[in-house]
This record gives sequence, structure tokens and C-alpha cells, in this order.
Amino acid sequence: MLARLVKGALNQRLLVVVIAIVVCAFGIRASMKLSVDAFPDVTNVQVQVATEALGRSPEEIERFVTIPLEIAMTGLPGLVEMRSLNKSGLSIITLVFTDQTDVYFARQLVTER
Repeated sequence: MLARLVKGALNQRLLVVVIAIVVCAFGIRASMKLSVDAFPDVTNVQVQVATEALGRSPEEIERFVTIPLEIAMTGLPGLVEMRSLNKSGLSIITLVFTDQTDVYFARQLVTER
């Protein structure tokens, strides 16, 4: 079986060369269409909520701003993790969603709350 295939390929050299050129052309065309990123995006889907309350201590920011916002954000669909940072006059809440969640959809959910 294999000997017959080799014998046929040697007899039809021109056909084998044409098929090889066509396969190479399709391969080159496919590689040109392939999108390649130098650094693929490996970050998770995050939305940050930054709130400014000038003149307040970090404890007041946490009690009057951060905790009510965290309670309001609890139960968002696809929410995996919630982190918060309180500084003098500033509250930053980072909401991490599942990888399947669209970042614009996650932003919309947070904005609606």
C-alpha cells in the first residue's frame, strides 16, 4: 500500500509539487489572518468604585461610605471578590467578576446600583 503511494507520487511529480504549493499557500494565508498578541490579556474582570469625601478620616470613610456601598454591591451576578481600601478622604472598592462576565456589562451593573 505504502509502496504504491510512493511509486505514484514519483510518477506524478508535478501534481505533488502543485499540491505542496497549494497547501503552503493556504498555510501562509491562514497564518496572516491569525491575530497574535505580544502579551495576552490575563487580568480578571475588575470594576473599581472610587468615592471622595474630603476632610473625613479613614474610619469615617469606612463607616459612612465604604460599608453602605459594599452592602449595595453584594449579590451582583458574577461577583467573585470584593476588596476595599480606605484612606483619608478616599474610598476605593474593587469588584472582581468571573472571567465569563463582559467588562462593560459588569460596569453597567455597578453603575445601576
